[in-house]
Amino acid sequence: MNNMVHINVEDLKEHLGKEVIGFYLATEKEVRDGKNDQFLRLRLQDRTGSLTGYVWKEAAKTAELFSEGDVVKIKAIVTLYKDQIQMNVTQLRFADHSEYQIEEFIVASSKDPNLLAGQFFGFVDKVENTFLNKLLHNIFDDKEFFSRFLAAPAAKSWHHNYMYGLIEHTVSVATICDFVSVLYPVNRDLLISGALLHDLGKIYEYSAKPAIDFTESGRLVGHLSLGDQYICEQAKCIPGFPEELLLNLRHLILAHHGEYEKATVRLPQTLEALVLHLCDNLDAQSVGVAQLLAAAPEGATWTEFDKLNNRYYHITKI
Repeated sequence: MNNMVHINVEDLKEHLGKEVIGFYLATEKEVRDGKNDQFLRLRLQDRTGSLTGYVWKEAAKTAELFSEGDVVKIKAIVTLYKDQIQMNVTQLRFADHSEYQIEEFIVASSKDPNLLAGQFFGFVDKVENTFLNKLLHNIFDDKEFFSRFLAAPAAKSWHHNYMYGLIEHTVSVATICDFVSVLYPVNRDLLISGALLHDLGKIYEYSAKPAIDFTESGRLVGHLSLGDQYICEQAKCIPGFPEELLLNLRHLILAHHGEYEKATVRLPQTLEALVLHLCDNLDAQSVGVAQLLAAAPEGATWTEFDKLNNRYYHITKI
């Protein structure tokens, strides 16, 4: 493949029908059965976004050349299908680490991580309960731990699935919980603490570089149970931490997915747990849809298909 100037994913819409050559991070690959032969479906990413690519010839052979999480160099034709930019890949090879800078392929939050960190600790300091405040500081004042928490994504593929996504999501959920705490008879300190801690286990659930993927403990245990375990270990280090308080906090963590079909450990059985679940889901679903809207090409009427919720979203133009 001859060298050409790399074209970012967000700019590919300007090259419809043209051949492009560039380096992209392969975050997904799957050999599928077509009408006449197998084809390879790819998810390709750089720091500006991601899109779907297809290899129509020698799919199985091509799939053996690289693994998910590898950077590949491709030659492809940019196409438009159902209002979505795609690439039909004609050549593909594994890219050596010496050929690129990995930072070019890592998507990060558009929000300043230092600002997010300041907002996060602002909520920590608002928690008046002595034991909960001590627990939060014991966990997040650990610089190594907070560094991992700050950089972590909040998901593999749906919402906040980028660097600094976890703290962005956490701050948003805490903000919503803080707002609704004056509307309903909840224990505000408990609810805010649950919001700040609810996805703590995701720093153990995902490995984030270069492509986001599940760790073994993430697949086998999950972030609800991993977070609950870590919180219990930290609470034991605080003399006299009330059992009833810890029990209620643990329930918020273990119930925040809301439904067994969504991998919750327990159904919400306190008002605080129900409110946290709804606030968490509001932010996750709203940002997930907003990401699909932002990724849609200019002039599109519908977003890419949302496999998680089994629907397309209409792009409002009012």
